[in-house]
Amino acid sequence: MSGHSKWATTKRKKAKTDVARAKAWNKFIKEISIAAKLGGGNPDSNPRLRAAILKAKSQSLPAKNIESAIAKGTGEGKDVVMEEPIYEGRGPGGVAIFVKCMTDNKTRTVSNIRNIFNKNGGSLGEAGSVSWAFTHKGVIDVDAEKYPEDKVMDTALEAGADDMTTEDGVHEISTTPESFDAVTKALEAAGIEMLSAEISYIPNDPVKLEHADAQKLLKIIDKFEDDDDVQDVYHNAEISNEDLEAAE
Repeated sequence: MSGHSKWATTKRKKAKTDVARAKAWNKFIKEISIAAKLGGGNPDSNPRLRAAILKAKSQSLPAKNIESAIAKGTGEGKDVVMEEPIYEGRGPGGVAIFVKCMTDNKTRTVSNIRNIFNKNGGSLGEAGSVSWAFTHKGVIDVDAEKYPEDKVMDTALEAGADDMTTEDGVHEISTTPESFDAVTKALEAAGIEMLSAEISYIPNDPVKLEHADAQKLLKIIDKFEDDDDVQDVYHNAEISNEDLEAAE
C-alpha cells in the first residue's frame, strides 16, 4: 500500500459511537474557541480558526456548534489561560507517538500522559525525541470521482500546494502549513468541496506493525483520545485495515 492508502492506515477511524463523536466534537469546540480568542472570530482573516473549522466540518460538527464556539471565544467571560504542550514518546513496537494537548494545567496533563504511556506498554520521552519522525504539513482530501484530477491539481498547485496524488477514489493534496490556508481558499473559490482538510504531522517512514502490537497501539491511542486535554494523537505506524476493523 502506498500514497493515500498508506497514510489512511496510519489514522484511527474516528467517531465510532455517539460517545466517541461527542468527545471528538468537544475537542473541536475547544480548538475553535481558543483560535477565535487568539485571532478573532473571522475565519477569512484568522488562518488557525479557519483550519479548525475545516477539520470540525470534516467530522460533521454542526454549524450551530461552530458558531457557538466562535462566540464563546470572542465573547467576554472567565479569562482562562490555555497552553498547548506537545508530548513525545514511544509506544508498542517502538512506534513514535506525538501527543498534542490543550490545557489549563500542565502539571495535571503531563502526569496523565505519562501514566497512559507507562500503563500501556509505552514510555514518555524528552522533547525532540521523536519529532524527527514526522513532517508538519497540510493534508487535504477531495473526492476523485466527483472532481477531475486536472482541475483539482491545477487549482491546488497554482495556490501553492506541494503535491497531489490520486488513489482509492481520493485526491490527496499536500501543502506546507504556511500555504494550507491559501490552497483551501482556492479550492472553495473553484467550487471544489473537501472531504477533509487539516494541518497534521505526517510520518516520514511508517513502520508496519504485527497484529499484537497494532492492537496494543490502538488501545493506547484510545486512552489518549479519552483524555480531555488531548487534542490530537499522531504516530508513525502502518496498521492494516484488518487490524483496524478488529479493534472496532
